[in-house]
Amino acid sequence: MTASDSAIRAKLNTLVGDLRQYHSALLDFAKGEYEFLHGPIKGPFELYSLVMNDPSFQWLRPLSGLMATLDEVLDAKDTTLTQQNVTDVQHALGLLFADTDTRFADFRAGYARAKNDPRVRETEGKWRELLGSVEA
Repeated sequence: MTASDSAIRAKLNTLVGDLRQYHSALLDFAKGEYEFLHGPIKGPFELYSLVMNDPSFQWLRPLSGLMATLDEVLDAKDTTLTQQNVTDVQHALGLLFADTDTRFADFRAGYARAKNDPRVRETEGKWRELLGSVEA
């Protein structure tokens, strides 16, 4: 592990934590929307089932998948991280929010509904600030 690898790995690990908080805020927003339309969710097992199977929560999947991929990259013990890994994460997150990429239109529609939620704004600000400061 090089000094550059260690620095990038540490910042990407922090980014993962910030993205988890952001995802949690988006999930709480989606849960609130669902409960407004369908009534209270009865517990964590019902919420888990809804997140996995109900279309109301499907818009979160691209972010969930990106986070899982980032976890895999960071967990790979025999991989040296470089600026290219940072660029890849920046690019992937950029695609989620880019109007030109139709694959993530559902994510952007959910985000558009959630972006004014105070917790969503706060947690988004954290990962965006950190990602902007990640350099080799």
